[in-house]
Amino acid sequence: MDIETLHADIRALTDRSEIADLFGRYLHSLDDREFDEAWAARFFTEDASTATPAGKVQGRNAVLENVRTAMSLFDRTVHVGSDYVIEVDGDRALLRAHQLSTHVLVGGEDVFISAGRADNALVRTADGWRLHRADLHITWTQGTPPVLPPELTGARS
Repeated sequence: MDIETLHADIRALTDRSEIADLFGRYLHSLDDREFDEAWAARFFTEDASTATPAGKVQGRNAVLENVRTAMSLFDRTVHVGSDYVIEVDGDRALLRAHQLSTHVLVGGEDVFISAGRADNALVRTADGWRLHRADLHITWTQGTPPVLPPELTGARS
C-alpha cells in the first residue's frame, strides 16, 4: 500500500467517525433540551432543511424553531440511533440510520414511541461536518401521539 492510499483510507475512516459522532451527539442533544443558536450551528448548515413528523422547514433558524416547538411537547425523551450506513464523497456525505425515539408527553405519564429511518445529507464545513438535510421517516408508532400545535402542522419554508 502506498502512502497516498494510506492517507485516503485514514481520511475515509476519520470522515465516517466524525459523521457518526455528529449524528450521535445530535440525538443526545435532543434529550438535553437546550436549543439555541449555538446548538443549531453545531449541527446544521445555514441552509439546512428537515422533513419530520413536525413538518418540513428550510434554513437553520427555521430548523431551530421547529425542533424547539416540537420538543416542547414532551417532558422527557430518549433518542437512539443505530445501524449507521455512511457514504462519503469528497466534502459531501449521506448517512442512513435507524432511529428509535421514546417520548413522555407534557403533563402526564403518557408515552409515545416512534421508530423509523433517518436519511441525512451532510457537508464538510470549516467547522467540521454539518447536517444539510435531516429527514425522518416514521415506520411505526406506539402509544399516545402528541397533539401538534398549528405552528407545526402549518410549518413552511
